[in-house]
Amino acid sequence: MRLLNRGPWLVLLAALLAAALTARLGVWQLDRAGQKLALQARIDGRAAMPPLPAAELARSAATAGEQHYRHTLLRGQWLARHTVFLDNRQMNGRPGFYVLTPLLLADGDAVLVQRGWVPRHPHDRSALPPLATPAGPVLVAGRIAPPPAKLFELGAADSGRIRQNVDLDAFAREAGIALRPLSLQQTEAGPAWGAPASSSSHSSTPSSAANDGLLRQWPVVAVDVGKHHGYAFQWFALCALITGLYVWFQILRPRRR
Repeated sequence: MRLLNRGPWLVLLAALLAAALTARLGVWQLDRAGQKLALQARIDGRAAMPPLPAAELARSAATAGEQHYRHTLLRGQWLARHTVFLDNRQMNGRPGFYVLTPLLLADGDAVLVQRGWVPRHPHDRSALPPLATPAGPVLVAGRIAPPPAKLFELGAADSGRIRQNVDLDAFAREAGIALRPLSLQQTEAGPAWGAPASSSSHSSTPSSAANDGLLRQWPVVAVDVGKHHGYAFQWFALCALITGLYVWFQILRPRRR
């Protein structure tokens, strides 16, 4: 008998807990959407800022994150012998490699540059395309970015020319160079960067070296808030459904009887 008396209260408690939980999950999804909108605003704001002077390029991981997505123009020399090709990378839906080469700066540090993308050989996965890399000083225009996203790999990390991922610290030790804690996504050089191409291959004037056959249609950094709004709607709808079912079966239907 006591259980029968407690039944309505247990149902009420369960309905309240379920409604509160689903409502809270809906609010959490809206909060996630707000955070991503704020992140997108920061990305857009940094991209619109004037180019970062090379002298202010971050030297520590703590400050590197604040410079992501800003444009800059770096002067240096390619360390072509340390070029690596990241496998299983796509551009415009085509499989291929991301080409990464360290750029040695005047102060002795280096920046790992994501130079662009090349297609993979259709029959020989180990075949690498010819890559034009100037031996003299170059000016490289680009966007400061984190290192390329890591893909799942089996076993230990690769150490050859073709590899699945690259870790900045491990790569710096492997190459014996001092790498800044960021990377640079190279973009096409243009008049806006003040980097005129050299007309002579033996001239000491730095060249932009943008016509090297690499594709640089990098994915646009954008955050997806639509899915969070969709999830929030689902949670709020479930909350309304739970509330509506309780009101119907526990209040309205018994009164109609």
